[in-house]
Amino acid sequence: ADLRLTDLTRPVVDAWVQAESQLYAASSVATYRRVLALILDDAIEEGLLEGSNPARPRRGRGRRAGRSAARTAEKVITGALGALLVAERAAILSGRDDEFVMVVLKVFTQMRWGELVGLEETYVRDETFRVEAQLYELDDGTLTWGPPKDDSYRTIDSTDWLTRLVRAHIKRTRPMPCQCHGRRFVFTSSYLLPEARITRADIASEAGVGVSTVSRALGKGGVAAESRERVHEAVAALRRARPAEHVPHWGRDEFRHSIFTPAASGWYPSRGAQGPARPVCVRAEPWPGQVVRGRHSAAQADACWAPIAKGLTPHGLRHTGKSILEELGTPKVLVDERMGHIDGSTPAIYSHVTDGMRVRLRQGLTDVWHQALAARAAMCPWSPVRVLDGLLTEHLANPQPKIISQISPLLAGLPESERRQMASDLLELLITG
Repeated sequence: ADLRLTDLTRPVVDAWVQAESQLYAASSVATYRRVLALILDDAIEEGLLEGSNPARPRRGRGRRAGRSAARTAEKVITGALGALLVAERAAILSGRDDEFVMVVLKVFTQMRWGELVGLEETYVRDETFRVEAQLYELDDGTLTWGPPKDDSYRTIDSTDWLTRLVRAHIKRTRPMPCQCHGRRFVFTSSYLLPEARITRADIASEAGVGVSTVSRALGKGGVAAESRERVHEAVAALRRARPAEHVPHWGRDEFRHSIFTPAASGWYPSRGAQGPARPVCVRAEPWPGQVVRGRHSAAQADACWAPIAKGLTPHGLRHTGKSILEELGTPKVLVDERMGHIDGSTPAIYSHVTDGMRVRLRQGLTDVWHQALAARAAMCPWSPVRVLDGLLTEHLANPQPKIISQISPLLAGLPESERRQMASDLLELLITG
């Protein structure tokens, strides 16, 4: 309804805030109220409104108004190894290497989500990644191309191994201009549009069998050879009739629900009417498990994934990356540069990033990466994720650049199986001391 300034009393504003809280996040509603308060401050200053500002939150009114009133749950983070394990599981869930590269890149560059999915091929350079834009998700789920948050254009230092990883991904996927923006983005979505999905009920109807027969035919259950053949023929026919159509870009919520949360927590989150939360069921081989899907997945599985970092979110990887920078003793001025933050304090004015800082950070991130690979190799020296398997093989052949001259005589001339076993043993000794 149209209201005059004099109609904006505190009860009216409080009712508006309560109504907005039913539709939007608390942080967004707080922002809306602050903007309204600024507008009304100007109105009072211009003499258009008398009295106190009705949009200004009331203070403690005699009570101690500490931080507990706005206290939120502590942000969940993980370490480099945890991020590596989540990246591996993400790739297993999506069935491709892209999500592995995405998660690793986010941790080691501290990009925001919109900057990550909006990264273009042209801004992947030999020693840096350039943040020039982001894909911003609107309320209706569409993604719009625009400037990064707070105009935080910046150049992020890379390491040799990270640049090679991303360039190999680009060479493998060969990005093409998307139809929605006409730009070559490094990452695309693996999410199928609902109308392109083929359900077990669809297969059962096409094959003329029951849904349970379809589940057994597609899994490990026993079923007559004729029925199995009919099911597979039905799958092929439906795939021809419904060619897969992917959403071009990952939305934050869809990535979190279908890929990231199951990878980090070991549970598919509740999707409201679509069903309650359920564990990610897997077959034991190859480690860390082959995901089993479908109505009878629990009966066909050998185990469920244990949580790596329960409650971790994609944005939590940005917090994780910043924590890694602080563990390495990175100067705050360089941390702010990478994060896209602005520090307007007087000490910050006199702080500057030097080449020496960048060199030490690159070396530190490289050491953290090798330590994570070493710990992962000690768990199992191979991976069902192709890109990680290649990294593990390379790392086992050259686990620590600083000591390679000491172990190379031991590895030279050995058969492949013995070489990998000896490298794994040496890595375990390095990790455990």
